[in-house]
Amino acid sequence: MELRPYQQQAKDAIFSEWGNGIKKTLLVLPTGCGKTIVFAKVAEECVKGGSRVLILAHRGELLDQAADKISKSTGLGCATEKAEQTCIGSWFRIVVGSVQSMMREKRLNQFPNNYFNTIIIDEAHHCISESYQKVLRHFPDAEVLGVTATPDRGDMQNLGTVFESLAYEYTLPRAIKEGYLSPIKAVTIPLKIDMSAVGVQAGDFKSGDIATALDPYLESIAEEMEKYCSDKKTVVFLPLVKTSQKFRDILNNHGFRAAEVNGDSKDRAEILEAFDKDQYNVLCNSMLLTEGWDCPSVDCIVVLRPTKVRSLYCQMVGRGTRLSPETNKDHLLLLDFLWHTERHELCHPASLICESAEVAQKMTENMEKDAGCIMDIEEAERTASEDVIAQREEALAKQLSEMKRRKKKLVDPLQFEMSIQAEDLSGYVPAFGWEMAPPSDKQKQTLEKLGILPDAIENAGKASKILDRLDKRRREGLTTPKQIRFLESRGFQHVGTWQFETAKNMIDRIAGNGWRVPNGINPAEYRG
Repeated sequence: MELRPYQQQAKDAIFSEWGNGIKKTLLVLPTGCGKTIVFAKVAEECVKGGSRVLILAHRGELLDQAADKISKSTGLGCATEKAEQTCIGSWFRIVVGSVQSMMREKRLNQFPNNYFNTIIIDEAHHCISESYQKVLRHFPDAEVLGVTATPDRGDMQNLGTVFESLAYEYTLPRAIKEGYLSPIKAVTIPLKIDMSAVGVQAGDFKSGDIATALDPYLESIAEEMEKYCSDKKTVVFLPLVKTSQKFRDILNNHGFRAAEVNGDSKDRAEILEAFDKDQYNVLCNSMLLTEGWDCPSVDCIVVLRPTKVRSLYCQMVGRGTRLSPETNKDHLLLLDFLWHTERHELCHPASLICESAEVAQKMTENMEKDAGCIMDIEEAERTASEDVIAQREEALAKQLSEMKRRKKKLVDPLQFEMSIQAEDLSGYVPAFGWEMAPPSDKQKQTLEKLGILPDAIENAGKASKILDRLDKRRREGLTTPKQIRFLESRGFQHVGTWQFETAKNMIDRIAGNGWRVPNGINPAEYRG
């Protein structure tokens, strides 16, 4: 099997990292871009070099899928380390292993520490858990590859604590642009679902609370789905099994051919096959189908399990991003809702494509403003980026205008020092640690209030000296910075040495003369 260009680049990058002495590296490919094929080819290369390879995953479907892809793409067989199955005594150099089985002390101790030369972790965003770490610690010298479509974790723990480098990343926008994944169109459904009472647990919304909040809206959601999904092959993600089953029944009452699968479904394989063959047009599930299940003909995703976790959101949407030339699928439709919540971290279609949080927020606002309109997410992201740039430019222009206005009203500290002939201020050099720190907010606010532009004052020591001098000048009845600024703008010299009353009288005379210097007064020669 010939690898796609990006798959070959990924494989080369992985061996390059290992060749450079980096033991643990990460590969990020979006769902549907063939990550299993890439690691199958990596495993094949390792076997050619005499290595034993362990492929670790947390679900049986992922292990079966890996073994199947390795067999089809390389012709190599795999041994299995799971439940009562073991690889001990097998001729096969590749082992697919369940992490739940491998982590057990008794099982691990059957293997010498150097038994596996290479460990590949599928769905590597799970590998921070202690079960994976236990296995990795047992084989300390193995080269490790983590493979994932979604490198961020809901509990905010950093994958960088496990992996030393990112060997290769292929992004969703690039995959769509290069024709390897289906374009995505999204629509915000103008149905306001109140989530304000939903609690948070382990970094995400509580499933039970979501189900309770969602329940009153299920009929309305089914009505909305009639408008958008009647000619689509749809997968719906829901928070709980009972909610999933209830929604299946509601959809059937609305004319859909809906089925439901969950972890306890005895006929799960039959239902999935029937859905694949179009005997059903909607498949409801409670987070069962986020990993390890492929049905390329799915062309609509409905997320009724709102989440703060981008990785989970990407996995749900990823069930519909594969190409399906046989069904003439030309895009994936993604239904989003106006989830009413106090928390802004909720994932939306923008979370799939926007690198900047600012652009993501703007894209979400735009889509909510145009609720009911179907939008291509790449075009929506471009529009949001342009809007953000325009907003930044407008804010910058406003800021510059405000700075100009401020500068007109305030005295530059250097002008103040020269005007009052303060050589001690001009030649000041901070000596102590606190003096070298930037001016505090309180110092800056006080300086501005007293008429000094604080922006040009570099340290707290200088700010303190100027504030002391201003206080002393006030007590001695000398000119204020604002008087200095005004009179020196009219050409008067060294106004800093004048008395407050002298300066006030001159300003009053200028004001009384229509803000012009009175006849007979030469500002350059005038001495107060």
